[in-house]
This record gives sequence, structure tokens and C-alpha cells, in this order.
Amino acid sequence: MEKKSTVKTFGGMQGVYSHKSEALSCDMNFAVYTPEGKGPFPVLYWLSGLTCTEENFITKAGAQRVAAELGLVIVAPDTSPRGEGVPDDPEGAYDFGLGAGFYLNAALEPWAKHYRMYDYITEELPALIEKEFPVDGSRAGIFGHSMGGHGAMTIHLKNPDKFKSCSAFSPIVAPSQVPWGEKAFSNYLGSDKTAWAEYDATALVQKQPSKADILIDQGTADNFLAEQLKPELFANAASDAGQAYTLRMQEGYDHSYYFIATFIEDHLRWHAERL
Repeated sequence: MEKKSTVKTFGGMQGVYSHKSEALSCDMNFAVYTPEGKGPFPVLYWLSGLTCTEENFITKAGAQRVAAELGLVIVAPDTSPRGEGVPDDPEGAYDFGLGAGFYLNAALEPWAKHYRMYDYITEELPALIEKEFPVDGSRAGIFGHSMGGHGAMTIHLKNPDKFKSCSAFSPIVAPSQVPWGEKAFSNYLGSDKTAWAEYDATALVQKQPSKADILIDQGTADNFLAEQLKPELFANAASDAGQAYTLRMQEGYDHSYYFIATFIEDHLRWHAERL
């Protein structure tokens, strides 16, 4: 594991690291914020959205001050594999390929070798973090934004004992039913929609609700709300399945990091109470 850069911030340590990922067959970057003290600390995994890297959250969300107060480690990985030999959307679109891993294990070529973000987030990265940083792996939560909110919710629902708390900003809650997900899933997974359901929070919650209370913040002025996000689909399915959730429609907020920065403290305190 190579430390690429590090800066002192709010009394703790924030750094960007690089390692050779076996799951993704490429080098991967991830950022870590560690509060002062010996630990072991609870750990939160932040999953970013389309086009983002490991740097968006640590530079824009403003999470470090509250993480320092609460004694939380935050890990923010990149959103997809990258580097020489990693395929991208042939047309260079922003919503597929590089920066758009969708936190799944691709089944089709040429994606299957590298696009295995689900295994990376659930297995390889936590093992590395627990080995190299002062974290308590039994107190782990997961949260994210947009595509990352989709990843956080599906990964939590499939691994509720590993990622005990979950929250999301503007998540893609039903990717099987919206253009972003339909494009990604058909290319990564193929035409069999039973395979899609394994990475769809609205489908998953109907058959395996968790014991957690999932927090979702969604801005009412989000330009992706009606076509791509559709939080009501998850809310209806969760209510029917008995899944506890809190959906907050935040008046006037859009899809940007200003929205995340406004409510990130609520999310960190939400996780800290549950971990």
C-alpha cells in the first residue's frame, strides 16, 4: 500500500492511498480520514456517485470536523477500476465505464475482469483497512451519494451483519427501472433481469429487509429526481416489507455536494449512534 499524499486536518489524519487490487486487476486509490487517538474506531465507507473519484468527498463534503468529534474513521474509495487495460464506454459517456462501476460484479466481457466493485467494497477493501488502520470491523457502516447511494443500500441489504448502518443522499433506489441502471446493468450483467435484481435496493428489500433504519435524504429540486432516482419506489417496497427507513425530502436542494455538505453532520451522527 502506497501513501500518495496526506494532510493534517481537524486534529486527525487524512490521506490518499494506492494499492494493487486483486479483485479489480488494477491499481486502486482510496482516501481515509482517521481521528486522533489510538482506536479502534468505528468505520464508515463512503461510496461516491457517477464521474467521481476518491477525492470528491474528502474535499467537498466537510465531514472531517464531525468525524473528529465523534471518533469515526471514514474510507472513500474510487468509483470504478482505472488504468491501462481497463475498458471504458466506447462513446466516452459519463454514465458507464470509468467512473461508473455501479458497485456490482460485472458478468459480461470486456467488463468482467476489472469491474468487480462489489467484491472490492465488501471483501478486499475492508480487509485492507482493518489490517492497516485502527478500526473496529465489527462496527462498520456504509453510506453514499447517487450511484454510491445505490451501492450503499444494496451492499447493506446483502451484508447487514458486516455493514450495520446505512444512509444515502439522492440514491438510485431502483436502477432496474431507470435509464442509468438499465444502461449499466444491460452492459455489465446482460439481459437477464433476475441478475439485475441482485443489485437493486427496491427489489432486494422486498425479499431481505434488514434490521437497520435506513436514512435517505433527497432534494426536491434535484434535476434527476423524477427520471432517475424515484425514492418513492423504495419507500413503498420498504413499507410493504417491514423495512425501517427515514426518507427526508429536503425542500429546494439539488444533486450537488452543497446538498451533501448541508446534511452530512446528520448522517455522521446517525451512524455514530448505531455503531
